[in-house]
Amino acid sequence: MPATVEVICDNTDCELDMFEVHYTYDVPENHEVDDLVCPYCTEASALEEIEL
Repeated sequence: MPATVEVICDNTDCELDMFEVHYTYDVPENHEVDDLVCPYCTEASALEEIEL
């Protein structure tokens, strides 16, 4: 089963609290949260994976 990752945006000006990324089998194994951009404020450096 492909991975699911919960991500938080730490940008204080962003109103997005958190979101989930649902990967497919086609995503390269070296893909990380650092490769993503916040869908609300478009900041890449503010994203952080939530560790449960």
